[in-house]
Amino acid sequence: MPDHLQAQSENFKRIKEAIEFLEANLLNQPGLDEIASSVHLSKFHFQRIFKEWAGVTPSQFLRFLTIEYAKEQLRKPHSVFNTSMQLGLSSAGRLHDLFTTFEAVTPGEYKRFGGKLLIQYGFHPTPFGECLLASTNRGICALRFLYPSNRMQLLEELKTEWPLAELMEKPKATRKFVQQIFSKNNRNKEKRFNLVLKGTNFQIQVWKALLTLQLGDIISYQNIAEYITRPNAERAVGNAIAKNPVGYLIPCHRVIRKTGKIHGYRWGSTRKKAILGWEASQVHI
Repeated sequence: MPDHLQAQSENFKRIKEAIEFLEANLLNQPGLDEIASSVHLSKFHFQRIFKEWAGVTPSQFLRFLTIEYAKEQLRKPHSVFNTSMQLGLSSAGRLHDLFTTFEAVTPGEYKRFGGKLLIQYGFHPTPFGECLLASTNRGICALRFLYPSNRMQLLEELKTEWPLAELMEKPKATRKFVQQIFSKNNRNKEKRFNLVLKGTNFQIQVWKALLTLQLGDIISYQNIAEYITRPNAERAVGNAIAKNPVGYLIPCHRVIRKTGKIHGYRWGSTRKKAILGWEASQVHI
């Protein structure tokens, strides 16, 4: 496995602890010494691993996690919601471009080929902790982070969602996807992925809308509801987002409440904040 992904995954444990410490001590405005001490590191060591992980200093990163910054982003007109825009194509000038397309599998289609479907899966380190990635010969069907679940729970989820398929652990086959998604070495190259998604028509609509978002974008649940012409379906949109089967590639982490508060993420609100801050850092570097 790539050394830098393993290192980033290990560093994420410290980053997560640091974010949790900051949240618990927000009123005290702790300095770098206190933050580093909370994760049992010297301030120099902490600053170094943080800069390696995020590309910016802790103080710069924290600005991207404030409600003020979130509200600023929510006020921006979102050109990504342009019906003429090609699905999933982010601006060519941004780092970490991911061109993602998908095919939706209806219940009838799944019954026809599900019994013959082979799903390969593996557990891999990422900049945001360990993940499970699963794929078929038609594309990626799952990407989930371990916390708050464990490996066994994630596998049970996968079996429940694809009960007719044969699951086979093949980390060598799935590792290439993780490398393409998260590798720094290919960061300036366009990356193409095909997803295989099984969901209701409404869920597919919501996930399709999420694929139009670009790196650094933050929008509200209401924005998504309006975009799919269901302005009163904000709660239903939230439920569809909570069932997103392919984390990160379908960027449900970029959707927040209109108040600017960042919470409510299938794989933990701290991880959501870390991903949002990391993405904002890449845009502003």
